[in-house]
Amino acid sequence: MNIAVYMGAHYGKNPNFRTKANELGRWIGENGHCLVYGGGSVGLMGEVARSVLDNGGEVIGITPGFFITAEEILEECTQLEVVPNMSARRSRMIEYGEAYIALPGGMGTLDEISECMALKRLGLFGDIDRPIIIYNIDGYYDKFISMMEVMVMEELYKKEDWEKVQVCYTIEDVAAALENAGNIDHTRTKLYSEE
Repeated sequence: MNIAVYMGAHYGKNPNFRTKANELGRWIGENGHCLVYGGGSVGLMGEVARSVLDNGGEVIGITPGFFITAEEILEECTQLEVVPNMSARRSRMIEYGEAYIALPGGMGTLDEISECMALKRLGLFGDIDRPIIIYNIDGYYDKFISMMEVMVMEELYKKEDWEKVQVCYTIEDVAAALENAGNIDHTRTKLYSEE
């Protein structure tokens, strides 16, 4: 399974974020899955990717060219795809991905996982069962979850759409969510182009 993981290019203040990122990467690698991520070598991004590689998994990095100039790319990626901008990176990660996980991160992470949620709500994933997972390490996403519940309460987001997003608190929760995803079509879907 291609698992797209969105996360920070920094470690953050909580050392458990790094520990859990490493743990997720180890699980992906040991279970024969492929990480799809933003191609970075720093912060939680680099932590997950190196852990996947160290544990026998493959890594697809997708990055805009300006990150290469900034020398923040993980050269060891199994496959590195350079795209023109951040929008192209988001769309390529979605196309490659068969499941989507948000680790702690900043505005980019929120943007990316929110787009996945919107696409699923709009039915643009078709009949493919693509899990969307909020990995709520140490309550990092508590306020985001509360905001989503406010949207549901105010009838600006449907309850059944929010219920399609899985909130996980442990690696065991994440593993169960992925293993129970059902039949996943392993062919890539072009969501944004006719190619």
